[in-house]
Amino acid sequence: MTKIALFQSNTGIDPAANGAALVAAIGEAARGNATMLFTPEMSGLLDRDSQRAAANLRAEEDDQVLAACREAAKAHGIWVHLGSLAVLVGDGKVANRGFVIDRNGNIQARYDKIHLFDVDLPTGESWRESAVYRAGDKSVVVNGTPVGKLGLTICYDLRFPTLFARLAEADADLISVPAAFTVPTGKAHWHTLLRARAIEAGLYVVAAAQVGHHEDGRNTFGHSLVVDPWGDVLLDMGEEQGLGFADIDLSRITDVRSRIPALNHRRPIPDVVGQ
Repeated sequence: MTKIALFQSNTGIDPAANGAALVAAIGEAARGNATMLFTPEMSGLLDRDSQRAAANLRAEEDDQVLAACREAAKAHGIWVHLGSLAVLVGDGKVANRGFVIDRNGNIQARYDKIHLFDVDLPTGESWRESAVYRAGDKSVVVNGTPVGKLGLTICYDLRFPTLFARLAEADADLISVPAAFTVPTGKAHWHTLLRARAIEAGLYVVAAAQVGHHEDGRNTFGHSLVVDPWGDVLLDMGEEQGLGFADIDLSRITDVRSRIPALNHRRPIPDVVGQ
């Protein structure tokens, strides 16, 4: 059994303030005896004003939020999955990149969001991630974390079960889904999709989320969740900012998979034949 912490944040347009909030959460998680802290997507900056945001974007090696989190992880001896940061990459675009930081402050893994969210919503909101972001091209499982083998995804990836299947087939014990879901889609799909992904793969799903009304005008759904391999919700943080804790028992995975060994029964899907 290991205790984890989730930080449900209301990230704003000032990276310094966001970094300070993350550092405080890392310390609070460690004092609560968590072995690992999970934070949401875009933990360092959430700003849909592209011109204003551009002034705050940095390459990974120059990102002060990342540096501060690495220092805090080392100071408090705790692992941190920094759900994602917006970092400049070589082709002039931006990567939506998650980081797994060990208790010594070292970066053990990186994951760039594969699926980009381009949509016009009925609310009038329009999102074009592909206009700014470069999609990732690698699935990632991290060995040796306090929660076993950790599979990495980000937000919109949740809607693509094949990615979760690949991570499960790579022996992931837990898949992290840091997110900034909008309120309408969150109300409709968040709980259902996260529980489905956990049930399908027979593993834990941990989803740290953004919440509330943000400085850039958006509204996010919150409800950071921890779901066990049977689909039971162990933690739902509702709509309040702050820290939540949950216990992860990896033996639960073996128990559930022995009852429903779906992973062992997967077969190549034949081509569709028209009739």
